[in-house]
This record gives sequence, C-alpha cells and structure tokens, in this order.
Amino acid sequence: MKKFAKIIALMLCLALVAGCFAACSGKTEPAATDTDATTAAPADDNGDTTAAGTFKLGLIGPLTGGAAIYGNAAKNGAQIAVDEINAKGGIQLDYNPQDDAHDAEQSVNAYNTLVDWGMQALIGPVTTAPAIAVSAEANNDRVFCLTPSASSTDVIDNNDVMYQVCFTDPNQGTGSADYIADNFAGKTVAVIYRNDDAYSQGIRDTFVAEAKAKGVEVVYEGTFTEATSTDFSVQVTAAQAAGAEIVFLPIYYQPASVILKQAADIDYAPIFFGVDGMDGILTMDGFDASLAEGVMLLTPFSADDPDAADFVAAYQAAYGEVPNQFAADGYDAVYIIYNALIAAGCTEDMSAEEICDALTAQMASMSYDGLTGKAMTWDDNGAVAKAPMAVVIKDGVYVTP
Repeated sequence: MKKFAKIIALMLCLALVAGCFAACSGKTEPAATDTDATTAAPADDNGDTTAAGTFKLGLIGPLTGGAAIYGNAAKNGAQIAVDEINAKGGIQLDYNPQDDAHDAEQSVNAYNTLVDWGMQALIGPVTTAPAIAVSAEANNDRVFCLTPSASSTDVIDNNDVMYQVCFTDPNQGTGSADYIADNFAGKTVAVIYRNDDAYSQGIRDTFVAEAKAKGVEVVYEGTFTEATSTDFSVQVTAAQAAGAEIVFLPIYYQPASVILKQAADIDYAPIFFGVDGMDGILTMDGFDASLAEGVMLLTPFSADDPDAADFVAAYQAAYGEVPNQFAADGYDAVYIIYNALIAAGCTEDMSAEEICDALTAQMASMSYDGLTGKAMTWDDNGAVAKAPMAVVIKDGVYVTP
C-alpha cells in the first residue's frame, strides 16, 4: 500500500515540478550575490537548497507518568537538533512537544491539539500503543510521522504516513538471539516477557524462533501482564531452578528493575540481556544502579561512541545527564525530517498533506548517517534498515563490550 501511494505521490511531485519549470521559463536565474543569506536554506549532502521557510514540527511522547524517561529524552534530544538547525540561519523549525503520558487516548488528543496548531510534520508518538492510535488519525489527515522509538510493526502497518527511526521488534528479537549465539555459545537462556504488550510479545516471538534456529537452548519462559508487573519472584526463582545462565528481558526498564532486585535478593546472578526498552534504567528514580552492573542490552546508540561526543556534551550541558538511546533517536528524527524537507524542496506555505506526499516520496530513496545508525534507509512500509549494537553497563554507564 505504501509503495503504491509513494509512486502516485512521486508522479504528482514530478508533475508539479514540470509545471513550475513551464511557468518559470523565460525568467533569468538571479545571481548568487542577490540571494538573502539569512533566509537561504543550508545545503544538504547533495547541495540541494530549495527548501525554505519556517516549518511547524510537533512531537508527542510521555512527558509524565511511568514512561516519562523515554518521552523526555526524545523531547530533549529533538530540542538540541532544533536549536542546531535554527542556528544555521536557513530553514527554521517551530517545535511544539506534547505529553501523552503513554496513553493512546491522550496521544490522539495531543495529536489533535497539534493539528489545530498547524503542525506540518510529527515526531512520534514515542511509544508503541499511542503510535498505533495516532497513525490511523495521521493517515486519514495525511500528516507525515517519524516515530523515534515505537518499534512494533503494528505502528507502520495499514498506513502510508508513519516511519520509524528505531529498528522493529522482529529485528530486535532476531538480533538479540544472533548476538547470544555468536558470543555466548552453549549458555542456556530464560525469557521473561509481558504477554499483553505488543512490543514485548513481538520481540519474544522472533527471539525464540531465531534462538531455535541458531541452536540456543531456551530452558524457561515466564510471562506477566501489566497488572502483575510488581512481583517476579515466581519467574526469577523458576529461571534459577532451570539453570538459565542468561535471562533475556524484552521488556521496559520499570519491570526489569524489579527483576534485577529480586534476582539479587536470592543471589541469582545470570547475564541479564535486554533490548531498547531497558534503556533508561540507570536514571530511574529510586533504583540502585549497582544492580544493573553487567547488564547487556541491544541498542543503536552508546554515549561512549566518539562520533556522538558533541551531542553528548551538548546534552549534558543542557540537561545535566548522559543521553540515552531515546535522546539520540529524537535527535536523529529531527535531522531526518530536516534533510528530507530540503531534498524534497518543501516550502513553508505547503499544507501538511503536500509535505506528507513530498516526504514519503523522498524517504523511498533517502539514506542518512546519524547517531543511531549509518546509511539508514527505509523500506516501502516505513521500517528502517540499520545495524543494532550491544552495550554493557559498567560503573553506571553504557560501554561497548
């Protein structure tokens, strides 16, 4: 469906460009010295400077509530990118972040608030359930969306407007199983996952399938629901009794923090291996960060990467803490949209629908080098292609093993 829509959008864009050349024929191109340097757009990697004006960019994420670490990190990372872009003196971004408290209904309300404001493109929603809800609204309205971190394939299915910065849940599950097979050959694995959550269930499914294919032995699987996410003594004890040397946690950091505490209470010290939902545990209020020592997680970003040094320094100066993956996702999301606006030749007077058509056509051939991946590309469905990496928590920070 996306592929067809993008072909139509590209044909329309080509027709528009042809019309523009016809209308402008006979006019003399102004000399470079006549260009107003304060309004000319900065060139992208291809030298294209056709985009211009101030664009209204919204963001939706959990700025309050239990998932606020994710939303605020994405918001703050995006803010740094917006500030850098606006300081260039070319096209400007009018940035408006909204809180959805990780709730689908509140996320749709936040989306409607941004539409009333005149939003022309959206970063977010940050988490999966809100992103699924908003994608339906945005698809109807034809508003381009780039979620920093909502990783379920349900987010991008059945719509033409939603794209992802983060790799999908299936990729995380497959990548985690491959990493364990390659680096911990012969070690047995337990899986503890939330079976009423699309994010957790999706990663678990592909992990177990890939683990079987790679000869990784899963000796125990334990499940929980949102209502039972405060006590994992049964699951932890069962994993220990099964002799699991690695415990795979395709879950968010809040329940993971409880699991780490309860494992320590019974002197159970396997290798804990998480995915991107684990990111944020070190800054969780009331959590003893020493419990996370040695925890591994699959992530596209590490703050000790030399290529991220400038971003990390700017983030620490602005917010007093080391940025996590979600901050880097937010930062990349802004720059991806910025570069796409330039390459597509968008102008501030274009409607959200016109910008959506231009950006979806552009994303089909776009490649971007960012903090969370090099040579990122997108398929017809909006999923990003990039390689995940593993990090380990050592002395309270993420480092590459």
